[in-house]
Amino acid sequence: MRWAVGALLAGVMAVVSGCSGSDGGKPGAVASPGGGLAQLPGQAFYVSDRTNAAHQVTALRGQGRTAEADELQRIAAQPSSQWLGEQGAREIAEQVSRQATEAGRTAVFVAYDIPHRDCGQYSAGGAPDAAAYRAWITGVAQALGDRRAWVVLEPDAVAHTLDDCGIKGDLAAERYGLLAFAVQELKKNPNARVYLDAGNPGWAQDPAELATALRKSGIAAADGFAVNVANFYDTDRNAAYGARLSAALGGKNFVIDTSRSGNGALGGASWCNPPGRALGERPTTETGRPGVDAYLWIKNPGESDGDCGRGEPRAGEFWLPYALGLARAAR
Repeated sequence: MRWAVGALLAGVMAVVSGCSGSDGGKPGAVASPGGGLAQLPGQAFYVSDRTNAAHQVTALRGQGRTAEADELQRIAAQPSSQWLGEQGAREIAEQVSRQATEAGRTAVFVAYDIPHRDCGQYSAGGAPDAAAYRAWITGVAQALGDRRAWVVLEPDAVAHTLDDCGIKGDLAAERYGLLAFAVQELKKNPNARVYLDAGNPGWAQDPAELATALRKSGIAAADGFAVNVANFYDTDRNAAYGARLSAALGGKNFVIDTSRSGNGALGGASWCNPPGRALGERPTTETGRPGVDAYLWIKNPGESDGDCGRGEPRAGEFWLPYALGLARAAR
């Protein structure tokens, strides 16, 4: 089963120069340095005011569209991941991790620059070769320094070596080596947690085969793996899938992307901007599930999965009607 994850944030350099948002003065919120979004009490992860959702909230309020801004705030006020790709990754990683540290929170990143990324589909791209990737991931690791950070490593990269993508033989061996190198580089930071992507419950994989591929990719040195990145499966199904894979890996912990899982998956092959989906559980380390380190919003809610043949925005671009649909449908 092929599916695309959202590409980098549209206008990714906005993270360096974007405007600040507002939390609407929520009681008990902790002010963020530089006038950014407040950090809600009890939340471990960093809420950035530089996300597409935060920018849209500001724009909507400026247009007097208060009701829509309030609805979209359900997304903007929650911590979501900062995707890192070809453009400006080192500078973005340094600034966002520094801002998170100053706010007393932990930034969550997605490293997404593996060669032959996404099998040439909606999120195609990545580093031109192995040497370029090693230099890229080393730069990201150095930019994080010793600051606290969680990094989800290369969505799809392992699972695509086991499907019909064409990453086989020498290409697969190279990819496993690059992922293992990335884990090693990122874990030089004693305050970094690293999770290798491990697909989702609807992507047919043999757990033993996937576990073998993850071992080749450095899972032993990582903190665990991630499931459901940019997909829609409900948390119970993801937890069961992760538990089976964890057992095959000797008890490795995992994280679940709950960003759009509120109504579960639509079914069949409907992975690309399916209608009627909803925000899932808010990001937290208090999952109440053994072995599940956190629920995270790894995919940024409201960013398109790609032009799915219906004229949607390209992968990674913010799509306001879809974002509002997710927020309105949330329980």
